[in-house]
Amino acid sequence: MKHFVTAGLLLALTTPLANAQSRGPGPAVRYVLSFPNATHHEAKISATFSEVPNGTLHVRMARSSPGRYALHDFSKNVYYVVATDGSNHPLPLNRPDPYGWDVKPGADGTVTFSYTLYGDQTDGTYAGIDQQHAHLNMPATLCYAQGLEDRGAEVKFDIPPTWKVATQLRPGADKNAFTAPNLQFLMDSPISLGAQQVRTWQEGDQTIELAMLYQGPAAEMDAFAKNVQKVVKEEKAIFGELPKFDFARYTFVADYLSQATGDGMEHRNSTSLTSPRTLKDEDATKNLGTVAHEFFHAWNVERLRPKELEPFDFERVNMSDNLWFAEGFTQYYGRLALRRAKLLEDDDFFEDISRWVNLRQNSPGARYASAIDMSRQAAFTDGAGTGGAPMNVVNTTLSYYDQGAGIALVLDLLLRQHHRSSLDKYMQAMWQEFGSKQTNYAPTSPYTTRDLQRVLGEVSKDTVFANRFFRQYVYGRETPRFTETLLVAGMAVLPTRALGAALPNQVEFDEEGHCIVAFNTQIGSGLYKAGIDRGDQIVVLDGKELHSRGDMDGVLHKHSPSDVVFVKVKTRGGVERTTQLILAEDPTVQVKPVESVEKMVLSPNQKTLRDAWLAPQASN
Repeated sequence: MKHFVTAGLLLALTTPLANAQSRGPGPAVRYVLSFPNATHHEAKISATFSEVPNGTLHVRMARSSPGRYALHDFSKNVYYVVATDGSNHPLPLNRPDPYGWDVKPGADGTVTFSYTLYGDQTDGTYAGIDQQHAHLNMPATLCYAQGLEDRGAEVKFDIPPTWKVATQLRPGADKNAFTAPNLQFLMDSPISLGAQQVRTWQEGDQTIELAMLYQGPAAEMDAFAKNVQKVVKEEKAIFGELPKFDFARYTFVADYLSQATGDGMEHRNSTSLTSPRTLKDEDATKNLGTVAHEFFHAWNVERLRPKELEPFDFERVNMSDNLWFAEGFTQYYGRLALRRAKLLEDDDFFEDISRWVNLRQNSPGARYASAIDMSRQAAFTDGAGTGGAPMNVVNTTLSYYDQGAGIALVLDLLLRQHHRSSLDKYMQAMWQEFGSKQTNYAPTSPYTTRDLQRVLGEVSKDTVFANRFFRQYVYGRETPRFTETLLVAGMAVLPTRALGAALPNQVEFDEEGHCIVAFNTQIGSGLYKAGIDRGDQIVVLDGKELHSRGDMDGVLHKHSPSDVVFVKVKTRGGVERTTQLILAEDPTVQVKPVESVEKMVLSPNQKTLRDAWLAPQASN
């Protein structure tokens, strides 16, 4: 086990590199951030643009953010805006639209654009500011100027002496100053400010650092850091190497604070980790799940990148056909890496598999839309992009995370069973061709869906198989043969046979004891067929008035699957009616190892395949 060094030593080992920073045309944009009103979640920010070309300078706040696939319109938290020239004389401002401001530079060609930023959401998308810390996603924090995107940037923080900076940005000559080569890199660089607790180690010739804001004991942070090391090693083993991080350093920017919102957001040389959970017991395992997912993105999506996401557009949504691979395969490997690192029990991993199988087999949306179609829906289903009018997601959408994970699972086992290969080898081949080569802080060759299909044919040595797999499960809408495929690894897919589970899962009892349908009812369910939907009240079920879950359970226990009962409903519009309801059997399944199932036996071939699949891949 590599030793940890302290934050102070880490700073001492860091060489100032500002003078060596490569820059685009023109002077760097200079940002200064201070927090005189942190108690009320405000930051004071100024951006100075020098040698501005003649004409109007268009200053903008981003509308989207790297790692997100929906619009967020960050200008909504910007106010008290002023502009001055290099001598601090005011310059006139015009606001042509909600997302930016037009400034006419003075004779000296300098514009200093100053504003107040409000931030009270500590997560990977927005900004969270208080007396204890500041967690900043750059598109939510910093303005930029159109036409100057290729210029370098210098960012300086005016912060309390007890605060330190955690970021992937390149350190400058001042301990609180950092640089970026261009706007794309700057906006992809989250920052945490506060009393950082840093654990750092060498992985090969590169540095990995875990910078935490946490109120718990040092022993919990040490134990957590050791487990993060295990994750890093297992995921490195999948690809055979670490990415060449731009400054030979990768930073986990982690805020584990009670005021944080649970989130993870990948970036080129870092990841933003926020959670109100602790770093002990089950909480630590959940936090490690986010670590495993986000670190896998250092390869898959940050460097091994869909062509549609490169370059990132801060004015609109980059729609991609391949989030089922970029996010879904990452979801699969995040869980598999934890299992291989022995940080996740078999039962928990099989629960993950059960979830992926159930969601794919029981999703009405997946019957009508392909994995590519689901990827394209990200603009409306990702994070804050779901705000506004309700959507019928239960019947139209299957998350590309879960759908992609199911595709990855089936493909991995098929490659192992029939092609003397594995998904690991497929990821390695994709990495070598499309991810390992980078130019100017970006992938040299982003991939397309056709590239994914071609490389699968090369890895499997079977283009017929690769073409059929993509036709069925990527372009097409066929349900993978989970039962048949999982059995080769000694896993049985078993029905739960729970009666009427759609009812308890779909209703909530309010304070007055009313049984209210809480969600859109799913196509094909008994409630859907009975014409019952979100907001309706189930008053009487099979002659029994419903006032509690106990009342409902009592009715269900008297019946068998497919029984038909009368139900009295009061619609959300106030109309009462009586209709018939089919008490359908719960369609969900559970994945279990065959040796735990009566009359099933684990064969030597099944055991060999499963052991090779789940075994640790990293060398000690």
